Amino acid sequence: MSLEELRFAVVGCGSIGRRHIGNLLALGIRDVIGVDTLEARRQDVERTLGVPTKSSVEACWTWKPDVAVIAVPTSLHIPIAMEAAQRGCHLFVEKPLADRLDTAPLLLSLVEEKRLTTLVGCNMRFHPGLMRVKTLVEDGAVGRVISARVEVGQYLPDWHPSEDYRQGYSAQAALGGGVILDAIHEIDYARWILGDVSSVACFAAKLSDLEIDTEDTAAILLRFASGAIGEIHLDYVQRAYSRTCHLIGDAGTIRWDYTAGDVVWYSARTRTWETLRNPIGWQPNQMYLDEMCHFLRCLSGLERPTLDVFEAARVLEVAIAAKTSAREQRVVELEAGAL
Repeated sequence: MSLEELRFAVVGCGSIGRRHIGNLLALGIRDVIGVDTLEARRQDVERTLGVPTKSSVEACWTWKPDVAVIAVPTSLHIPIAMEAAQRGCHLFVEKPLADRLDTAPLLLSLVEEKRLTTLVGCNMRFHPGLMRVKTLVEDGAVGRVISARVEVGQYLPDWHPSEDYRQGYSAQAALGGGVILDAIHEIDYARWILGDVSSVACFAAKLSDLEIDTEDTAAILLRFASGAIGEIHLDYVQRAYSRTCHLIGDAGTIRWDYTAGDVVWYSARTRTWETLRNPIGWQPNQMYLDEMCHFLRCLSGLERPTLDVFEAARVLEVAIAAKTSAREQRVVELEAGAL
């Protein structure tokens, strides 16, 4: 079946679901519906994007989609993905794969049985700066990476200023919120660049006055299988958005700053710094557009998913290990190939 014949159901029409609908349309996909229980969201999608909608997942399945894009609160990812997979739908699941590790194997087994194409939406893998960082590391530009410092922070009420942050899934543990799962991008790209993680230690807590029942700050320490050590800081508290990465190798240093749009690379061999900037005119939506384009090419058999549900389960394992470490105040060892 060609891409033009595929039916796409976007389940969840909040900000990220709406973005995916727009990007699918921009990429030439026309057979798209949105699914959301909130009438206001459905009306907005129908009015501004010209896409029909359904008010329930059950009604969505009667439409017989071929592909499900799942953009609902984290706690619902696996249940809805399971329903879609049982009907033979290929899957694009927003990050993180789930809020619990014990439900993932059921989905992995079903995906394997049905031979479905899957992608988990970690759009930072499509950021030009991080793609350059990965290439530099793979090319040996800084030698063997010894350590990494990764951080992201932004005041939670500023994420969606027009909405009450207390009502969002980020603020509610029951919906899979909390900064460790919410900011899993940082765990994912650290693993993407530096490889498998063998052990995890973490301190995490709600330290601010935000009206949430999840952790708002986390300091995670990772030991990679390569021997490298990683430090990851995540928070919902910083009033000025910050997202950076600093890699230290035995032959140089790499620094990336999302806000500045620069990758700065120091070579010990030449004793010089080089600056690599984002492409002129680059906009954040390009990450999401490139990510969806990649998924479409995977559906066509032209590319292999950069982060399928199997790899995403390993990333989730690291995040859940961090939560366990913070709760039980111990180092958590990860088994190679456990999932």
